Amino acid sequence: MSTGSGGISPLDEFPIHQAPLPVAWPASSDRNFYDRCYFNAHDRTGEVFVVGGLGYYPNLGTKDAFLLVARDGRQTAVHLSDRCDDDRLDQRVGGFRIDVEQPLQRLRVTLDETEGISADLNWEGSFPVLREQPHVLRSGARVTLDAQRFAQVGTWSGHLVVDGERLEVTPDRWVGTRDRSWGIRPVGAAEPPGAPSDPPFEGMWWLYVPMRFDDFAVVVILQEEPSGHRTLNDVHRVWADGRVEQLGWPVVAVDYAPGTRTPTGARLRLATPSGEPMHLDVTSLLATPLHVGGGYGGDPDWTHGTWKGEGFTERVTYDLADEQVKGRVMFGCVDHVGRAVLTDRGRSYEGWGLFEHFVIGRHDPSGFEDFFDVR
Repeated sequence: MSTGSGGISPLDEFPIHQAPLPVAWPASSDRNFYDRCYFNAHDRTGEVFVVGGLGYYPNLGTKDAFLLVARDGRQTAVHLSDRCDDDRLDQRVGGFRIDVEQPLQRLRVTLDETEGISADLNWEGSFPVLREQPHVLRSGARVTLDAQRFAQVGTWSGHLVVDGERLEVTPDRWVGTRDRSWGIRPVGAAEPPGAPSDPPFEGMWWLYVPMRFDDFAVVVILQEEPSGHRTLNDVHRVWADGRVEQLGWPVVAVDYAPGTRTPTGARLRLATPSGEPMHLDVTSLLATPLHVGGGYGGDPDWTHGTWKGEGFTERVTYDLADEQVKGRVMFGCVDHVGRAVLTDRGRSYEGWGLFEHFVIGRHDPSGFEDFFDVR
């Protein structure tokens, strides 16, 4: 609800301003300005994956949230949307709410019963957050992505209820990753395209692997052009005392299931700051396409920032064996329940977290020649 004070909100009581504007007003007038969070949770078995998030799109006048539960070959999503308000201290869309109990350390995520699904989940960060490198993309002269993000690995406690079945979430088993990002990226309804891109878009390769180990976190973020030219290389190890190590320029080999672009795992060669080799082997235990109910790029049913009307909610279930759903998978981002083994100077460490990967269109190092080529 608006405060009725010309955009002035509770946050304006604090010395946090970065522009001569109320905090609720973005410094950029770009329609694609966004500020949102993402999280995931799993119990290390590969039997269930929970993904969710909440975002504000003030220049579109909207805010929305989602919770996606993947298991038994299905993905069930709850979508919520409403008019954007000015009070960012109360992060709420309908019955979905995020309470920051200790900034950068503890959160509570709740979903009131909505069409058979509810949740009460408590996040505890295992290591300090990592500020990632700024991420910038252009299409011709226009900036299409200009984002800042921080990421964290941690554990979950609480419970999840799906159609009367209660899943207990305990921190000895349930782990996950989260991030918060803000800036500019395509959101809302599609814009008029203008002239065709010159040169045309041929593809993109992306790998994001934040993993929680007992003594440290490893976060790998890589992006490549169709030629294999790397445009983003952000690889770190984070220790509990706040130390952060850079882990070099990884050489990556991704294994794909035959006839698909769905990875079964990946092998990464890293390096310590002193140049000693490290190896990170990642395995997928459950694949969850974010563009099938999650609202990320290419989702035809739910796009973040789209105006759905005030107080909107819906529940949608997707059968991943359905041919129409299967045909969408390789054209968007897929998150995986991930298990990792890191080998460092002869010692092996087991970790758990997120294995996120997609390759769309041409990518020469992977052997994909066009948008429809598969392994």
